[in-house]
Amino acid sequence: MSLQAPVPQIPTASAGSGAPVVVCEALSVHYGLHRALDHVSVAFPPGAVGLLGPNGAGKSSLIKAVLGLVSPAAGRVSVLGHDVAAESLRVRARVGYMPEHDAHIPGMTAVRFVAYCGELAGLPRASAMQRAHEVLFYVGLGEARYRTVDTYSTGMKQRIKLAQALVHDPDLLLLDEPTNGLDPRGRDDMLGLIADLAHRKGVNLVLSSHLLPDVEATCRHVVVMHQGAVAAAGPLTELIGHRGRLYELRIKGNGPAFAAALRAEGVECHDTDEATWRVLVPQGVADVETHGAPGHDAGVTWLCAVAAREGVQVRHVRASTHSLDDVFARVVGGER
Repeated sequence: MSLQAPVPQIPTASAGSGAPVVVCEALSVHYGLHRALDHVSVAFPPGAVGLLGPNGAGKSSLIKAVLGLVSPAAGRVSVLGHDVAAESLRVRARVGYMPEHDAHIPGMTAVRFVAYCGELAGLPRASAMQRAHEVLFYVGLGEARYRTVDTYSTGMKQRIKLAQALVHDPDLLLLDEPTNGLDPRGRDDMLGLIADLAHRKGVNLVLSSHLLPDVEATCRHVVVMHQGAVAAAGPLTELIGHRGRLYELRIKGNGPAFAAALRAEGVECHDTDEATWRVLVPQGVADVETHGAPGHDAGVTWLCAVAAREGVQVRHVRASTHSLDDVFARVVGGER
């Protein structure tokens, strides 16, 4: 089921209700003459939703509109059943936000900083301090909680941003590029925390990222943005789909001519580097053109025949699996 259909009446979201946690209706955000969002209508279901798109696609503007940090030029946003324009403070009290860029206060220890963020969200001072200790242990900073944040490494600063987003026990987490600047181990650890929050602790979250593997590892739904609009949205399994057989080829020769010949036959293809292509052959295309023995992959034979016709040499070909990369390439093209 697509997530793009406008929702005329916005139900109040509650735990386990299945109602959308965020709904945007014909939302537009402008910065001067630049249209960052252009009549975006989309609903984010409960659970973990990936917000994907290349830099400049409008992801951060959408998050700012959800938080009430920018005023829409048109349209409206509802979060957890509350209209953002009319109830922005109530919305922020129920939402945890992990910004893309560092936002700590110099000279503060980690535990004091996180507790202070809890107080800003409305927690009493004692409760905020208790929660600060708890969430810092949860994100792996328990032993370093009395150090000033200025002395933290990049990975530790990312973790404290997650901790301050969690301190007031929000109903919705907004995570903006949470793996930025992390080494492979730090990235895996952060994704592990996000997956634990989403799938074991049942926290609703929106993960904004330009990194497809991050979204595939943590989310079950995805919204893909491009040039200020929603290019695709829905459950991950449906968007990836099985609309044909996918192949990965390494070729030598005139790649653009080969791609044009494939597209003329109704075949989707995109290059991942100068010589490697991912090609989706729709069901029936290769079967009509070639007839192999049982167990023979007619798609490989058909692709090699097209390559030979175009004077292109196939150096390597293998059946591949569908992934979010294919969705991204289909709706956005080569931009990242």
